[in-house]
Amino acid sequence: MAILEVCGLKKSFGKTAVLKGINFTLEKGEVLVILGSSGGGKTTLLRCLNFLEIPEEGVIKVGGKVIFDAGNSAVLSESEIRKNRLNFGLVFQSFNLFPQYNVLKNVTLAPSLLKKGTDQEITQNAKQLLSKVGLSNKEESYPCELSGGQQQRVAIARALALNPAILCFDEPTSALDPELTGEVLKVIKSLKNSDMTMIIVTHEIEFAKNIADKIIFVDNGVILEEGDATVIDAPKNERLKNFLASFS
Repeated sequence: MAILEVCGLKKSFGKTAVLKGINFTLEKGEVLVILGSSGGGKTTLLRCLNFLEIPEEGVIKVGGKVIFDAGNSAVLSESEIRKNRLNFGLVFQSFNLFPQYNVLKNVTLAPSLLKKGTDQEITQNAKQLLSKVGLSNKEESYPCELSGGQQQRVAIARALALNPAILCFDEPTSALDPELTGEVLKVIKSLKNSDMTMIIVTHEIEFAKNIADKIIFVDNGVILEEGDATVIDAPKNERLKNFLASFS
């Protein structure tokens, strides 16, 4: 059974249709990479999965359970949205850490508010996650004292702290200098090795080819091509060929 099923997802802003019927499935432990030009709908898709935007049409299933059905007339309550959101972790391109809290507090805050264990259990888990992303020595530091790459690694640990079924990345290296990109990509690769199910929006083409089990190319709100790494090596769609050529 697929861990994630997305069927007929549509989202508009005013009269502008951004998603025009997105369909895909994802198995547990798989990594899906989403490629596409800016404005094509990639970030909106992630925001819909994380319930930061609500689609007008479509169905989302996690583990075979329907967590969203636009055809159901019942409107989701705020508590239902918060519950559904816990299926997904989202790492933003701009880190979005809380500047007033140190690294450890940034990672423990959400689990503490949601009572995901005792204070000792939450703190211990946060310390383990920070060790996993190579930041054990930065627990007491504040975001302003960290490099961009370190801040993004804290953001990854924070997303993992709620133990999501699926971890989403929205261009996780786009705000980083080239020399800091590698340390973040290394952490993401280590998560793949630990069987984490991930959806990654990225323009790092070589990284995408190395890490992806599935690749979809989204353009103007629709999926124009999908498959494995051969999508990059031997693209069939003309728009995808032009997109990839811009990186060579």
